[in-house]
Amino acid sequence: MATSVSGRVLISSSAALLLCVFLSPKFIEFLRRRSFGQNIREEGPVGHQQKAGTPTMGGIIIVLAFAIPFLALSTRNWPSMGVFGVMLACGLLGFADDYTKIVHRRSLGLRARTKLVITIAISVGLWWVATQEVHLAPTVKLWVVDVNLDLGPFFLVFVYLVVAGTTSAVNLTDGLDGLAAGCTAIALLAYIGITFITPNDHDLELIAGCLTGACIGFLWFNSFPASVFMGDTGSLALGGAIAALAIMTQTEVLLIVIGGIFVLEALSVVIQVFSFQMFRKRVFKMAPIHHHFELEGWSETKIMLRFWIVAAACGAIGFTVYQLGIRG
Repeated sequence: MATSVSGRVLISSSAALLLCVFLSPKFIEFLRRRSFGQNIREEGPVGHQQKAGTPTMGGIIIVLAFAIPFLALSTRNWPSMGVFGVMLACGLLGFADDYTKIVHRRSLGLRARTKLVITIAISVGLWWVATQEVHLAPTVKLWVVDVNLDLGPFFLVFVYLVVAGTTSAVNLTDGLDGLAAGCTAIALLAYIGITFITPNDHDLELIAGCLTGACIGFLWFNSFPASVFMGDTGSLALGGAIAALAIMTQTEVLLIVIGGIFVLEALSVVIQVFSFQMFRKRVFKMAPIHHHFELEGWSETKIMLRFWIVAAACGAIGFTVYQLGIRG
């Protein structure tokens, strides 16, 4: 059984990778013809201005390359379809945001209130599937101390915080060529391991495998210098998928370790804003923290590779803690 499941995951992830590699050139050309290019924030690093006009919304290819092998090979059970639905919904939200930016020729997309309402609706849907269809208990597992914390009715709020926090963190990480796609692929590798050693999670393993393959395939065109950006379409879709995987595997707290790079990026923004609001001083030269290292003189490639190394260490630690937790 394990062999057949492993083979299915290998086939599906390879298919997602190849679909991304072969579909991307035509899609990038389509984006160029329609002038669907990235608008760069004026307050960003000066070197990023030359990236203006680079095709964006490449997340469409990631979602498509993931969806085809997943739907073809999965049993489409409630846990996996819950993750699929959240990824698709978050991707559509990101697409609307990207399209608004392109139409209005600005770096700001949908209003914050609109994003908030839609994210709440997505979170409610995920909560309903997790509690009513998958029958997960409204608890949070504290892995290090092996304690389950019963949240009761507040579990819905917790689900929203996981979805909103993860999508925002992945979105913030998507600021350098190849950074978000590579770190997401590494985090998803940890989830392949987690779902593989967990009974009856084989469709979730398939999801993690397909997403990993799609991210790696996308890196072929998104690595420095990028031919296409994933845009909010990709970053929100990937963030939503990781959040939903964490909910379905009850690794929400462990996600802080597995997605350590995403946490670091989001935390740097929080620290920067808090420090400036309270003391009128900046801790970093620019936030998120990858821009700080850019202004320190690090090349994009050096930042990307070093962040990947940290992401790999975080993923390995997270998987090890999970493995020890279920065996204990």
